[in-house]
Amino acid sequence: MSKDQAKQEFTNLMKEMKQYEEAIALMAWDLRTKAPKKGIEQRSEVIGMFAQKVHQLSTSDEMKRLLEELREETDDPILKRSVELAKKDFEKNEKIPDQEYKEFVMLRSKAESVWEEAKNTNNFSLFEPYLEKIVEFNRRFANYWGYEDHIYNALLDQYEPGVTVRILDEVFPPVREKLTELVQKIQQSDVAIDSSKILLPFPKQQQEKFSLEILKAMGYDFSSGRLDETVHPFAISLNPFDVRVTTKYDEKDFRTAVFGTIHEGGHALYEQNIDQSLINTPMATGTSMGIHESQSLFWENFVARTNAFWEKNYDLFKSIAPSDFQEIELPEFYKMINEVKPSFIRIEADELTYCLHIMIRYEIEKALISGEVQVKDVPELWNSKMEEYLGIRPATDSEGVLQDIHWAGGDFGYFPSYALGYMYAAQFRDKMKEEHHVEELIRQGKLSVIKKWLTENIHQYGKMKEPLEILKDVTGESLNPDHLMNYLEDKYSKIYKF
Repeated sequence: MSKDQAKQEFTNLMKEMKQYEEAIALMAWDLRTKAPKKGIEQRSEVIGMFAQKVHQLSTSDEMKRLLEELREETDDPILKRSVELAKKDFEKNEKIPDQEYKEFVMLRSKAESVWEEAKNTNNFSLFEPYLEKIVEFNRRFANYWGYEDHIYNALLDQYEPGVTVRILDEVFPPVREKLTELVQKIQQSDVAIDSSKILLPFPKQQQEKFSLEILKAMGYDFSSGRLDETVHPFAISLNPFDVRVTTKYDEKDFRTAVFGTIHEGGHALYEQNIDQSLINTPMATGTSMGIHESQSLFWENFVARTNAFWEKNYDLFKSIAPSDFQEIELPEFYKMINEVKPSFIRIEADELTYCLHIMIRYEIEKALISGEVQVKDVPELWNSKMEEYLGIRPATDSEGVLQDIHWAGGDFGYFPSYALGYMYAAQFRDKMKEEHHVEELIRQGKLSVIKKWLTENIHQYGKMKEPLEILKDVTGESLNPDHLMNYLEDKYSKIYKF
C-alpha cells in the first residue's frame, strides 16, 4: 500500500470514529436534558453499543496496520499528531477487553440516572452499589494501562497529561495553607457582607434572558449552539459547529445560573474556535480538562466577577431583573457577588474557597482508587474533610457527597483539573495583562478582544499541543500557583480591607 493510500484510509477511519462519537454526544446531551426517565435504560444500551463500536475501531487490526504504515509520518503536522494520539489510544484501549468497556459505558449511563434520584431523595445507599462498581472498573482499567509511582496517575493521564500525583501533592498543600490563611483574615475583618440581600425571587425566564445576552457579548455563536436547562450544568461539543451549553436555574439565587452559564460558555468558546482544519481528527477538542477549565474559570471569575464587568452590564441586569433589585447599588452588589463564605455546594462556591472543594474530592478519589478507603465510608469522610478544610459540615448527603455527577459518569482523575485550570487561568490572565488593559476592555464591553487573544493563544490549537506545552508557550512558565494566590490576596484584601 502506498503512503498516500494509508493516509487516506487513516483519515477515513478517524472520521468514522468522530461520527460515532458525535452520535454518542448527542444522545448524552439528550439523556441529561430532555430524555424521559423510562427511556434511560434503553438509551444507555444504545450509547454502550456506539461506544463499543468506537472502542473496536480504535483497537482494530486496520488501525494497527495503519499506525504501523504511518509511524514515521513527519511531513504533515496534523496527520503526525493524529497518528500520535491514535497510537496512544490504541495502546491503552487494546488492553481493555471490548465487552468490559461496553459494560462500563452502560454502567455510567445508568449510574447518572440513579445518582440524580439518590441526590433528589438524599439516599446515598441507592447510588452506593453503582459507585462501588465504577471504582472497581477504574482500578481495573488503571492496572490494565499500567502506571508509575501511583495507580491514580493512570487516571490523571486521561484528563491532564503530564500532571502526576507527585506534582499535585507538591502544589496543593501550600495552596490550601494560603487559602486557609486568607479565609481566616476575612473572618477576622471588620467588613461584613450580607449576600442574602440579593437572594430575591428571580423567575428563570428572566434569568435566561440575561444569560443569553451575556453569552452573545462573550462571542458565543448561537448559530452553532444553544442554551438548555439541566440538573448539573455542562457544555458539550458534537463538533465545532454544534457546541451546546446547559445551565441550572435557581429562582431564589440568580448567581447559580448566571455565573454557571458564563462558566459553561467559556468551555463552549474553546470548542467553537478550534481551527477548522482539525475537524474529524482527534485534535478537534480541548487539549485537557485543565486547559478547558482555565477557559471557563477565566470568563466566570476574571471577567464576570469583576467590578468592570458589572459597570458595563449592571443597567442591563436591572432592566431584566425583578423590581426588588432596583434599589441595590452597584458597589454593594459587587461585594455581595464576591462574598467569601464557605459553602457546601462546589458549583456555588466563592472563588476563594473553590479550590478547597477540589482538594477534598482529589484526596477522596486517590484514597478510593488506591484501596485505602471503601465506598461505604465516603459520606463520613467527605463530611469530616468539609469540616476540616471549610469549617462546615453537610447535614445531608445531597449537599455533601451526592452533589456532583462526575463519579456517576466514571470520571475519576477529573477533579484536579478544576484547581489546575484555575491556576492556569491566572497565569493566562497575567500574560494577557502584559499585552492589553484587560480591565478597561471589560469595562468597555470589548470582550471580543479577550476572546480573540484566547483563540489565538489557546483555542485554535485544539489538541495539537499538550496542556503543559500550551501553558509554557503562552506564559513562558510551567505551573505556577503564585499568580492565582496573588490575584486572590489582592482582590479580597481590597474588598475586606485587611
